[in-house]
Amino acid sequence: MPHYKLALLGFGNVGRALAELLLRKQDELKTRSDLTFSVVGIGTGRHGFAIRPSGLNLSEINAAFKSGQSLEAFSAFPVANTQDFIRKSGADVLFENTPVDYETGQPAIDHVKLALEHGMHVCTANKGTVVHAYHELKTLAAAKGRQFFHESTVMDGAPIFSLFRGALPGAQLLSFKAILNSTTNLILTRMESGESFDDAVRYAQQIGIAETDPSGDVDGWDAAIKIAALATVLMDKPLKPAEIDRTGIRAITPAMVLAAKAEGKRYKLVCSAERDGEIIRGKVAPALVPVSSPMYGLEGTTSIIQFTTDVLGELTLIESDPGPHTTAYGLLADFLNAVKSS
Repeated sequence: MPHYKLALLGFGNVGRALAELLLRKQDELKTRSDLTFSVVGIGTGRHGFAIRPSGLNLSEINAAFKSGQSLEAFSAFPVANTQDFIRKSGADVLFENTPVDYETGQPAIDHVKLALEHGMHVCTANKGTVVHAYHELKTLAAAKGRQFFHESTVMDGAPIFSLFRGALPGAQLLSFKAILNSTTNLILTRMESGESFDDAVRYAQQIGIAETDPSGDVDGWDAAIKIAALATVLMDKPLKPAEIDRTGIRAITPAMVLAAKAEGKRYKLVCSAERDGEIIRGKVAPALVPVSSPMYGLEGTTSIIQFTTDVLGELTLIESDPGPHTTAYGLLADFLNAVKSS
């Protein structure tokens, strides 16, 4: 029975949810997947690094993190920085979940490169790595006989990338339409009940799905980078967020939302991309969605994507109530698929 050593780089909401999922699934994975694992390293931005080749106690680490303690007390030896952490971890799999940089994808790209060069599979929820270096990282992974998987970069744990990689061989993606930003969908839903834009944004911030600076969501940047990631991987054409026609929801007023509702329509921030010969055209913008559309009934933080392929026509995936727990599942699925294929 193979045993895999895991390292977690980034221990925010997603990293901690992954640790909890690993604990919960440990016995099941041994029985059903015929594998065992230990977490040998955890690296953070503010709480330090811990590496223990014999395995870290995740319950103790979680408790220490919540109380604000440094993780260094759990480490078998000193760790100088992130690069040192990756080199010394001795892991078979690195989960890279550091904050995303929309413009460059760094330093996450360098983290992934270093891990692959040291013979690790890499699973990430960091969209920047896919948008800015997908083909380079896939080529490096193949040269090293490893996998670079990224299911959780779009729609959390919903099987989008693995669907095309495994279940749809030979299918060509012609276009897609989607609602990919949970925050804007929640804001627009609340505006339908009469809330102002600012009040709806404040609510999203209070429940933790919008940042203190909500511009990444409301101005369409988060949606644009997800379009770029999908197009780059599934349509095999590198596309950058800056190349996407982008309009956010700031200009949508409660009066507009209520008028649309009276006509049997709803405003949604719709993401799309379509193949035009050798060119991929991407767009994110508010759109009036009629009641006949599958997008019409989406409430709150639910997401949807509709694919049009050359062989199956239209295929739709819907994800309800996403959160760190669903993102963590996408990472776990990537880990299992990576080691199965090696």
